[in-house]
Amino acid sequence: MTQPANGGDREPPAVAGAAPEAPSTLPRQKREAPRAPRERAAKRGAKGGQAPAWPALWQAGADQLVPAMEKYAELFGLRRWVDTAVRGMAPGAADAPDLSEGPRSIDRLVHAAVGKATLSISPVSLALAYFDWAAHLAMSPGKQAILAEKALRKATRFGIHVSRALAEPATPPCIAPLPQDRRFDHPDWQKFPFRFIYQSFLLTQQWWHNATTGVHGVSRHHEQMVSFGTRQLLDVVSPSNFVPTNPELLQVTMKQGARNLAQGAFNWVEDWERAIAGRPPVGSEAFRPGREVALTPGVVVYRNRLIELIQYKPATSEVHAEPVLIVPAWIMKYYILDLSPHNSLVKYLVERGHTVFMVSWHNPGADDRDLGMGDYLGLGVLSPLRAIRAIVPGRKVDAVGYCLGGTLLAIAAAWLARKQDEQFNTVSLFAAQVDFTEAGELTLFMDESQLAHLEDTMWDQGYLDSKQMAGAFQLLRSNDLIWSRLVRDYLRGEREPMTDLMAWNADATRLPYRMHSEYLRRLFLNNDLVEGRYEVGSKPLSLGDIRVPVFAVATESDHVAPWRSVYKLNLLLDTAVSFLLTSGGHNAGIVSEPGHPHRSYRLLQRKAGDRYLDPETWHASVSATEGSWWAPWAEWLEAHDSGKSPPPNLGAADKDYPPLGPAPGRYVLEA
Repeated sequence: MTQPANGGDREPPAVAGAAPEAPSTLPRQKREAPRAPRERAAKRGAKGGQAPAWPALWQAGADQLVPAMEKYAELFGLRRWVDTAVRGMAPGAADAPDLSEGPRSIDRLVHAAVGKATLSISPVSLALAYFDWAAHLAMSPGKQAILAEKALRKATRFGIHVSRALAEPATPPCIAPLPQDRRFDHPDWQKFPFRFIYQSFLLTQQWWHNATTGVHGVSRHHEQMVSFGTRQLLDVVSPSNFVPTNPELLQVTMKQGARNLAQGAFNWVEDWERAIAGRPPVGSEAFRPGREVALTPGVVVYRNRLIELIQYKPATSEVHAEPVLIVPAWIMKYYILDLSPHNSLVKYLVERGHTVFMVSWHNPGADDRDLGMGDYLGLGVLSPLRAIRAIVPGRKVDAVGYCLGGTLLAIAAAWLARKQDEQFNTVSLFAAQVDFTEAGELTLFMDESQLAHLEDTMWDQGYLDSKQMAGAFQLLRSNDLIWSRLVRDYLRGEREPMTDLMAWNADATRLPYRMHSEYLRRLFLNNDLVEGRYEVGSKPLSLGDIRVPVFAVATESDHVAPWRSVYKLNLLLDTAVSFLLTSGGHNAGIVSEPGHPHRSYRLLQRKAGDRYLDPETWHASVSATEGSWWAPWAEWLEAHDSGKSPPPNLGAADKDYPPLGPAPGRYVLEA
């Protein structure tokens, strides 16, 4: 095949038994994202000839309405929305005016405009939750009596504590913060009057938790939303957020003569300027892909419109026979697994003698709005597999998936298993879920109202922006990611030193409208994958068809993929499963190189046919081992390999996979 003139961008060649791209997960007639009315009208006009004229009254109204809407569109920056809303008004554009198209587009306009102000959180969904709670609480006099009793008991308890503490300062607190709450750890919080301020706040917070939970008749989802929302509101007024009620801030302010507040103001202005200019946070310039991070040597051996495939140079004279393919999440840049040389998982594998291939995702824009889950499967997993088979012929692949990439890899493994196509040697899933019934606090943002609101926001711009995603994730850990940062940066006037992981976290990507809608609706909301409704090639998949060994890694404090949710792989797979639980969170727990302090893991390997252990019994029966989990996972990989062989060439020019350029490639640099 002749290399294209556009620098090597190639769509995948056809493979026996499979289409060039994986079959869509939707019926053929639904493959395209919803189009604007004028586009559909143009298609109908082209097929059916000139459409009849509209009624004169409708056309006259449209002639007056369109200029007015376009004027306000220019004023508020919503030209694309309003243009879409009035496309169907063009004379002769359709057989008859579809009166629902304009109003429907206006509905989307309103939802998108609201979403930009609410971080894509549906106010209707939140209002329904609070109405459900308030209405049931109003109809529950018994619950009201319990809450009144609790309020009286807490007030009495606090009053007794105040009287004792005034007489004896060494009196222990009447309430202690939760273990993960570090806002009141400083010794000055035990001094008068701050000890009374923070303890009254904790008692109030505890009472509101009792008030928003345990109300009979409230749905579980609404109860979680109300409890979460009320906790966020209380966190806003925490005494740790204000100079007069925070002894640490008060002491710093008095000592520095308020210079810390002036510096904090400068910090705020600097952050604001960077935010409106679309620039990364302060300090992230010191961690640029290909210069300070993502340094493991390699070459791009394949590129299509969605991914680049990187093959890393061998570091040993012999390599393990089976190559490793890593599929990271497309919500992130791949180089979290190739950060600095000391904490690069890619470098670690290469130095152990593995041939490593990495998928680097394209950062999609509005033109990619129609890319769906089927495209991600075909272009993001199956096409790289073809390239690897050409470069390393005759070998199966050790497939690795991280987060969303792990979910996609599980779908690919089930599809290949259904076809009896034995391309995988093993499958490793890092912090990846396939069952979303207990997906943690992210489910707070997932119901029909919320999803419709989010879909309309994405429909407007063609993708979900990284800033909109970041807002939801920050709310899940508001104390750590919002309020503590505001206090440190803007009230103390200090900056936390930037790290490679923090810089990577700020280098986020966008998600195409169609793909993210399918992912949220079919997997997250409807849980189609584990309930037998997720179709590839017009046939449903079953994870039970997977027969290759699986290694699943979960992290203890993961707020994105809770470890008990990841553990459900033991229920769904009939093959051998090695489940490892490591300390840390969704990202920091995975980036856990040997020698990293305060790291431990628990590992138990279950053979096919072994009895099921529930997660609590598993956790109690498996002891923790100090150290990094990378070593036991690499040993597991090597135990399933067939031996060693000379390293393969970089790419395969004779098979249309020539080297296209050095790692880290082009896509990872896309803003």
